[in-house]
Amino acid sequence: MLKRGRRRKTRTSELYEIAANSGTEIICCDLPKTHSVSAMTSSGSCYIGIDPFEIETEAEERVHLAHEIGHCETGSFYNAYSDFDIREKHELRADCWAASRLVPAQELIYALKCGVVELWALAELFDVTEDFIEKAINIYCSKGILQPLCRAN
Repeated sequence: MLKRGRRRKTRTSELYEIAANSGTEIICCDLPKTHSVSAMTSSGSCYIGIDPFEIETEAEERVHLAHEIGHCETGSFYNAYSDFDIREKHELRADCWAASRLVPAQELIYALKCGVVELWALAELFDVTEDFIEKAINIYCSKGILQPLCRAN
């Protein structure tokens, strides 16, 4: 097992605690296309919907839950009826929040320096999906955190 850096990854149970402590209600519901969703009411209350029948692994649960909590914690919700709101901006904020909790930058750097470089191995180490570990790497590369470990584009 790799030695952990300063910030450790957030456990699944801690994600549920973060939601509960901030007053975010998590509801099980039928979401066959997205598997999860979050919404904020006009009064500022947050709700997260998760479809437990569509999520097959704990890694998927962690990624979906952290992403939706990221929307709530950062207030990153978009208005589908506005021509001036950019959906990708809000999705990126939620992903950045999730990456910081599930794949802390210092732990990722340490894993890479120790030779854990395959996406599947990194995903397994951090208990996230391969798609999410790739997303976390791209986030940290775009912020310059992983330089010079990032490929030049």
